[in-house]
Amino acid sequence: MVALTPEGKESLDAFIKSIGQDGKLPAFVAGATTANGEIYFNASGKKIVNDDASGDVDPDSVFWICSMTKMLTHITALQLIDAGKLDPETPVADILPQMSNPVVVEDDTVDPPKVVGAAKNILRVKHLLNFTSGAYPPVRAHFGTMLSEPHCREYGMEDYHTEFFKSLKASLPVVPLKHEPGTNWNYGFSADILGFVVEKVTGQTLDAVMQKNIFAPLEVQGSFYLQEELKEKVLPIAYRRPTDGNLEPFASQTGTRILTQDPAKVACMGGVGLYMSLRNYLTILRHLLQIVEGKATNPILKLETVKNMFEPALPEQGAQTLNAFVAGSGAPPGMSWSIGAMMVSTQDWEGRKKAGSAQWGGWLGMNFWIDPTTGIAGVSGVQLLAATGGIRDTEFVKAVVTFEEKVYAALK
Repeated sequence: MVALTPEGKESLDAFIKSIGQDGKLPAFVAGATTANGEIYFNASGKKIVNDDASGDVDPDSVFWICSMTKMLTHITALQLIDAGKLDPETPVADILPQMSNPVVVEDDTVDPPKVVGAAKNILRVKHLLNFTSGAYPPVRAHFGTMLSEPHCREYGMEDYHTEFFKSLKASLPVVPLKHEPGTNWNYGFSADILGFVVEKVTGQTLDAVMQKNIFAPLEVQGSFYLQEELKEKVLPIAYRRPTDGNLEPFASQTGTRILTQDPAKVACMGGVGLYMSLRNYLTILRHLLQIVEGKATNPILKLETVKNMFEPALPEQGAQTLNAFVAGSGAPPGMSWSIGAMMVSTQDWEGRKKAGSAQWGGWLGMNFWIDPTTGIAGVSGVQLLAATGGIRDTEFVKAVVTFEEKVYAALK
């Protein structure tokens, strides 16, 4: 049975404590699990940077999990596919007419972009699943500290799908795509649009679907709506000043933009919008391990579907684009993307997860991995706005790598 040695746990405890003491990162939370249960969870640092009176971070603090939302959105779509209620081959425009007649553009850095012509390939649900749809975010000056406008705008509750697609179209009459559907990978709006597909097929909000089909069965809490019950537990965001690299509380500094937190003005953005504790997220990762190992009670997905979440699903050009996107992250060659909105490894990471593992993270500085071969999953994170994005902040990357290495070194 996979477990930690006493010496390994001591090493992890010392490492987590050091993060809270050295002041290079805001409050840090991290944990690991096997299919049988949580084997480690800890946290360190003050809730608010530079404010000792704010108290120590709670290991069960709620995070805005940003792009870690994507995997959960994809699970809801895969559940519909498992149930025969959604076909991956269905044209997206059959479900969302706002996506009819998209065009492929050559230069996505200007508005209006240079249009090559009408898309020749039909954009299908399967292209949303593996991020080959071509739907892309507008280029913005402050990538690390400003979320894209379609994510951040305030929405009414009546027809936010149409409002979202208006933002994507910008000055064009139809939705632009960065490439022909199915031919390449790009990190854009595929998960958000997939979430809208789920809403259309079910007739419910994505939040309601997740509550019923993921959160309630697994007894976890999470929501796209920051109601009081979650709001009082939310870990405040920190901001790394670009001038000197020091940390201060986030206070809507110049050049920053995040999601609106007014529940009445929020659309369920399947790519970025969930609030949840990292411990609850780890519970979901544990359930996926349980399905793989045949230990799940009332599994939320079929075994074959979960196995496919760890399989490469990109064309050759898409894999090349993804590997260029993560260059410099320490990832081994041969990375790919799966229908689970996760990056999958075709090779071992030295001293870390094995080939066949999947991982991704979140904009404010969060990371998760699932390693079915070793039988372990982990999560770690902060809430940090930085010029690089919290996810690529140098100190955060060091912490993520060290935490994972120490977990693997501590295994019996």
